Amino acid sequence: MKKILITGQNSYIGNKFEEWVSQWPDEYQVTKISVRNDDWKNQNWSVYDVVLNVAGIAHQKITQENEKEYYKVNRDLAIEIANKAKYERVKHFIQTSTMSVFGEVCNMINLNTPCNPKTAYGKSKLEADLYLQKIQSNKFTVTIVRPPMVYGPKSPGNYKILSSFAKRTPIFPRVNNKRSMIYINNLSEFFRIIIEERYDGVKYPQNVQYVNITELVKQIAKVNNHNIIFVNSFGVPEILSNKITLFQKIFGNLTYQREMSNFELEYNIKDFNGSILETERE
Repeated sequence: MKKILITGQNSYIGNKFEEWVSQWPDEYQVTKISVRNDDWKNQNWSVYDVVLNVAGIAHQKITQENEKEYYKVNRDLAIEIANKAKYERVKHFIQTSTMSVFGEVCNMINLNTPCNPKTAYGKSKLEADLYLQKIQSNKFTVTIVRPPMVYGPKSPGNYKILSSFAKRTPIFPRVNNKRSMIYINNLSEFFRIIIEERYDGVKYPQNVQYVNITELVKQIAKVNNHNIIFVNSFGVPEILSNKITLFQKIFGNLTYQREMSNFELEYNIKDFNGSILETERE
């Protein structure tokens, strides 16, 4: 049985991963802890095989007042957690990072794309990633996972905003774009495979299919019995992007090259519409 410690008690990804591996009660034992105070520093972690760090700040508007908090949590805390895990001889450390380390890229990201974060969120995550890569060793495996947009039942973040919009808007543009996304069950299964195989390095999980934003909105509306008129995209994205920051991100192309995700998921909803149905019904 593998004993897994999740650092970040109220994380959506952490909670869903715990729920996912509960299918195999004889193979995985999961413990979740809060790292909001210093109690965790006095705990014994030598009993764990894996630490999965999902603690972090992501879905908050970045201001001058809270910018330091991003570095304190996403970088400094991640480093402290990893150092403790290594010192107490945990064999495997998994860091949840982000696609945002590549910055405002509106194209296909490949293995040669340089990291160039533009926000405190992306910068703090990248600085943690770089440190963690330095401390890995033969006895301390480090895996850094940089998922694209994560969606699933009750998911927070950009999908939640987009879903809310799709259920209310009477009109939406037809756009021909591609986005990498990952369904939460796929991400959870990916973490499980990483743990089983003890993979190291930087990983880029994503769904089998790229997502077109117009088709995504259409499916969300369909599941919720909401009618939308889809119009030619000329001029519409520009108008919307002046008012809604989210649309500045979603109308362009943003994908991981398929070769970056050369792994096989045992669980994968190949029908993207099926994953949206599961997401929206909850």
